[in-house]
Amino acid sequence: MSAQGTPTPPIWLLPEPPERRWGLGRAEIVRTAIAIADSGGSDALTMRAVAKELGSSTPMSLYRYVHNKDGLVDLMLDAANAEVTTPEKPGGDWRADLTRVSHDSWTMMKRHAWFAELVHQRPPAGPHASRRQEFVLSTFVGLGQDLSAAVSYHRLLDGYVVGQALQRTEEMKMWQRQGFRGLDDVQELAGAWFVDVGSDAQPRYPLLERVVKDFLSADPHAPATPAEDVQFTLGLDCLLDGISTRL
Repeated sequence: MSAQGTPTPPIWLLPEPPERRWGLGRAEIVRTAIAIADSGGSDALTMRAVAKELGSSTPMSLYRYVHNKDGLVDLMLDAANAEVTTPEKPGGDWRADLTRVSHDSWTMMKRHAWFAELVHQRPPAGPHASRRQEFVLSTFVGLGQDLSAAVSYHRLLDGYVVGQALQRTEEMKMWQRQGFRGLDDVQELAGAWFVDVGSDAQPRYPLLERVVKDFLSADPHAPATPAEDVQFTLGLDCLLDGISTRL
């Protein structure tokens, strides 16, 4: 937002940037900002940090190219969205199409953990985000759904993918805060907390206790927590199953 509190329009509605000067341009600024956010998370993303990495004297020198931080975030989000392969039009298998786009989006959001934190701070008006939204809407309209239903299904899918990515990002930040280097560190701490697990002859929550014991035992034959990609696919399949019954 501006200093007066007025929301900043999407950067594509603002004047085009000036010609490149001294090797500096919009593309270089966006690439540098993405690298900073990939490395340090969204909290590390400041105009000052970007200017310093580019060797620019002040953050003000960047504003002529991206207008303000909102404009920079607009461009970063759309650059990340460009990594999601989106067909020009729906194919013959709607479910396979949406599965591919959802998995591509999930993979992109794992690569750029900041995306899920920032995506709802700005309107999805970039060309690559717009292309993906148009594809998903076209898929559902092509299945005989009216536009209102298509928007609802799109929101369900997008909410699932972004929600899973945001949960992953928050868990990663928690691991960093706690200094966890691997799962064994988590098991060591949990073992100290739940040292009495298994001591009750009649536990109040027997199934949950079994889950904790399996986690703490590190027994390779014990039920393991599904890998994040497997868990993501399970949730996506359940969501698409539910949508398919309503088409």
